[in-house]
This record gives sequence, structure tokens and C-alpha cells, in this order.
Amino acid sequence: MQHIAIIGGGTAGWMTACLLQQRWRERGIAVTLVESAEIGTVGVGEGSTPYLRRFFATLGIAERDWMPACDATYKCGIRFPGWSSVPGYESYFHPFFNEADRELGNQFFTNACLRRRGQAADANPQDFFLAAELARQRRAPIYAGDGPGTDYAYHFDAGKLGAFLRTHAVGLGVRHIVDTVARVEQRENGDMAAVHLKNGARIAAELFVDCSGFKGLLINETLGEPFLPFRDNLFNDRAIAIPTPLVDGEDIPSETVSTALRHGWAWQIPLTSRYGNGYVYSSDFVSDDDAERELRAHLGAAAEGATSRRLRMRVGRVEQHWRQNCVAVGLAQGFIEPLEATALMLIQFSIEDLIAALEGDGFGRGRQADYNRRVNEMFEGVRDYVVAHYQLNTRRDTDYWRANRANRHISARLASLLDVWDRGGDFEAELERHGSALMYLRPSWYALFAGMGRFPADLRAAPQTLTAAQARQRLRQMAQAFRSHRGHLSVG
Repeated sequence: MQHIAIIGGGTAGWMTACLLQQRWRERGIAVTLVESAEIGTVGVGEGSTPYLRRFFATLGIAERDWMPACDATYKCGIRFPGWSSVPGYESYFHPFFNEADRELGNQFFTNACLRRRGQAADANPQDFFLAAELARQRRAPIYAGDGPGTDYAYHFDAGKLGAFLRTHAVGLGVRHIVDTVARVEQRENGDMAAVHLKNGARIAAELFVDCSGFKGLLINETLGEPFLPFRDNLFNDRAIAIPTPLVDGEDIPSETVSTALRHGWAWQIPLTSRYGNGYVYSSDFVSDDDAERELRAHLGAAAEGATSRRLRMRVGRVEQHWRQNCVAVGLAQGFIEPLEATALMLIQFSIEDLIAALEGDGFGRGRQADYNRRVNEMFEGVRDYVVAHYQLNTRRDTDYWRANRANRHISARLASLLDVWDRGGDFEAELERHGSALMYLRPSWYALFAGMGRFPADLRAAPQTLTAAQARQRLRQMAQAFRSHRGHLSVG
């Protein structure tokens, strides 16, 4: 392989370009990225999972070099207000887990098991994990001095991140062409030979990476690869984004907030320059205009005069992410609504797996089939975790929430997890049985099920356990070892 052509820029295209060029530049493999000036990128305030730290480590890029350029902040986890109406569980926190969580975290698992078997133990994860306390106090997840390791992610301006990665990729030697693909040239066997640009240039390559977004220029339009919608599992297909200013004099939050509204949920993502806000909803239950009115009411005076941006989402995945000599990455390969901020994680995993596959037996068809199986497993694992939020909701105020809770179009794997949890079975064994296909580890599943208050209504007295108040007191003391979020950003 001598040449790789990436069609499409944005975060997906430039993440792909950076990783491929970083890995193979010493082998003399050329990487060209073609992006059209006629097609904009999504580029809103966005969050990530902790895996993004590995991406920057692979590229050798320090936080002090990329975070200020992308208005980036630290992320301790996600708070979910309003998804549950169970007393004491109206809001919960999905934390990133730290070495310091071992003792209190184990107490949380114990309490959750007691409560789901009918004993009145405190089991809201927001009371037992350090990340939740750091977010409450708006602290950065970095020790001021020495301490055990902490896990964390980032918030950032997606448009600025794409621009930063473009500069880095070009610096590594990636060839950058700004033009629009006019047509795709294929060989008799269906492989792509070249793309022809509007300016008349012909770009030939052995491997093409489709990063053209929802359009799927190569994977869908050229190869005709089927798209499998997740519409039966996930109802949301629209989003509206509205930026608002930070509050003067206040520290910057170190959490994403995903608040349940009447027909979906609203995100709030803190950047150093502003808040990124938006509403993810289903057009089957509310009109775009009514959704925007609801979002503006939710944001209040801060949104007055702010311009909105309306987005359509294609939720689902292609059947084969790697077909012929084309690999789809990013929105071209699929999308799961941004509830758990998994978009960049799926991009990163897809590229890393592609590199591993190509360094194996290259274009072998068995290798392609194995790659497609793994990537599909990742998408379906993330889908199941996101669907579980809607299955576990206890809101009764609109048809939207009732329909989500009553939806029986869920995977057999998720149905089994719900069944084992509800009947007090061996949840540990059930998680282990599904293994890596779940994508999320044991603490995340416990945090979701317990955080939503999925417990019997009638509880009996529990044996002596650590209470929420006792756990919170210990967390407050532990949090003193961390700087304020704004303070750490200004120093770092």
C-alpha cells in the first residue's frame, strides 16, 4: 500500500489522518485528505470519554498544547437530572472511576445489591464516587500534589478541535486538498481506483477512508452499503444547539449535564469560552419549533438573542464498515445519539482496529469480516447502554417517556440484564457472561441501574451500612486535594 485517501475533514477525518500518518509515515505510505469547502462540519460544544486521552498520548500532544486552542475543559462525568421520579434518585451521576474510589465504590456496589434485594440501603452513585464530588465542587480531576491516578475526559469546541488536528496532521506530512469530489472511479471488481475532483484532479489510492459524514459519499452512495437504522431502539432523530455565555465570577463546571425535558434531553457542556447547549428529541413527538421553544425556556434569559442551529441525526450504522477497499469512519459509518458522548470513542476505536487489521494480513477478506464484526459489536454495545437509560426512566409526564419505557424493541442482551437485575439474580455473573460486548464496565452498569432507582418499592430495614451522608462527608475531605477547575486551567 502506497497511498491512502481520506474523503472528508471534520473531527473524524483529521483524527484518522493523524493516527494513520503517525503510525505509518516511516513506511513511506502517503496520506491525502480531501475536504470540500461546500460542506460544513457539525462543530458544536462536545464531550468525550476518557479514551481520548490515549489518542493525544499516541500523538505525543500535551494537554497544555491542545486544550487552550480548543476552549477545552475537564470532564469528571455526566449528571442526569430528571430522568427518574424515584425519591432520592431524581438525579444521578455517571462518574469516571478513580483509584481513590476503591473503598467507597465497593460500599456502593454492596448497598446497590442490598437495595435491589429489598433492603433500604443508600445506593445513589453520586454519593459514593470522588468524580461526583469534584463535579459538585467544580474542581479539576487532577491532584494538586501527589495522589493516586484519576480518570477523566474533556469538553471542547469540536470545530476548533478539527482545525487543531488539521494543523497537526499537515505538520506530520498529510497532504491537504480543499475541493469537492465530482465522481468516483471504480475498478471492475468494485474496488475504488480514484476520486475525481471538481478542479479536474484525479486522486488515486489503494485504500479510501470515507469521512464524508451522514452523506456517506463512498460507503453508501458509491458502494451501496446498506444503512441499518436504530429507529426501533432509539427514537431521537433531531437536535437543536444554542450557545450561552459563562456566568461571570463563577468557576467552570467539570461535568456534562444531560437534563430530561418533555420530549428528549438537553445537554450543557462547559467550555472556557461559553456553554454549549442543545436539545436531542424525537420528531415523532414534538415539532422543531416547539422543541426550540422548550429549549429556550429551559435555558432562560441566557439564551435571549442567541442563534440556534437545527440538526438532523441519522441514528444507526452501516452493515459493513469496511467494504472493498473503502472503510467508513465517523458519521459515515454510523451514529448513536450523544447521550454518553461516544462519537469520538467509536471513531478512535475504528481507526485503531483498522491499523491493527492492516498490519495483520492487510486486505484479506477474513480480516475485513473480523473487523466489521468487532466494530458492529462496539456500536451495538454502546447502543444497548444508551437504550437502557430510556428503559429505566420513570417519568410519566409525556407520551415520549412512556413510549420509551414501554418499548420492547431491545436486544436480547439488554433484556437479560434487566431481568437479572429485577429478580435479584447474579448481576455480576450476567455482566461477565456478556464480557467485552457490553462496551461498558461493571461500575457503569451499576451506576446506571442504581442511579435511576431501579429497586423494589417496598423495602425492609437493612443491616448497618455506610449512609449517603457518611460517604459524602468523606468525599468532601478527599476533594480538598484537588484544585478548582478554572484555577487548574489557568495554571496548566
